[in-house]
Amino acid sequence: MTSVQPAPLELKIARRAPEGIVLAESAARRLARLGEAEGHPVLLRVAVEGGGCSGFQYQMDLVEAGEADDLRIETDGQVALVDPISVPFLKGSEIAWIDELAGAQFVIRNPNAATSCGCGVSFSIL
Repeated sequence: MTSVQPAPLELKIARRAPEGIVLAESAARRLARLGEAEGHPVLLRVAVEGGGCSGFQYQMDLVEAGEADDLRIETDGQVALVDPISVPFLKGSEIAWIDELAGAQFVIRNPNAATSCGCGVSFSIL
């Protein structure tokens, strides 16, 4: 009598940082394409700054390396970085890439944002 081993169950779960911040697969795919175009890996650095029409605004930059104290969020080998001061403002957020008729851009889906401006870059927190 032969025994048949079932195939191992493989679950694909988005990796979340302990603070609940996740880099969506859409953003990871875009970062991979940008890295291929540049000829080297690129990282997305996300920060929250004071300003904008709603009180806070997101700052997003493509960088080659992060700071030693940055929070690293990785999905499919691609990395987003968040500076430690911005982490509390981004807890539970998703960093995604959207490509719509109105335009293509990285976006932050932030459950902490009480209001946001029409451009999606500026927000306020209760």
